[in-house]
This record gives sequence, C-alpha cells and structure tokens, in this order.
Amino acid sequence: MAKKKRKHFSRERIPTRPCPITHAGVEEVNYKDIELLKMFITEKGKIIPKRISGLSAKSQKKLTQAIKQARNAALLSFSEGFVAQDEIQE
Repeated sequence: MAKKKRKHFSRERIPTRPCPITHAGVEEVNYKDIELLKMFITEKGKIIPKRISGLSAKSQKKLTQAIKQARNAALLSFSEGFVAQDEIQE
C-alpha cells in the first residue's frame, strides 16, 4: 500500500496589529502611572492577557511587573483593580 501524498497548504500570514503602548509613544511603563495601568486591568483586578490586549511580549512583561509593583505599593488593589485615593479611610 502506497503512502498518500500530503497536501501542504500555505498559510497566509495574518498582519499583526501594532503594540498600543509603543504606538502611543510611551517609552517606559512606570508603576506610578495608574491611568495607563487601569486600561489593562479588568473590574475584578485581573491583568488582561497579551492575546486580548494586543501588547508585544516585551511590553506585556513590563506592564505585568509595573502592575505588581503598584499593587505592593498600595496604588492598585489586588482584588478590585484601581482604588481611588479619596475612598481610603485613615
């Protein structure tokens, strides 16, 4: 019995969309920039994954580190995303 020849389909390359952070001109992701970090966090406080946000791998790693730093510095909540400074009781 002879082997069947496999047909090789050429996959067309899907054009990639530009990274939103580098496209906007942000050179460095800083943990103090809460407005930027809020855009990549859900209402429950989870970090939006790379495949959904459209970030490059390099930008996603920097963003993740910045979000974790902001959480440890109490600028972001671990559970509910952004915590407004007005709501914090002393």
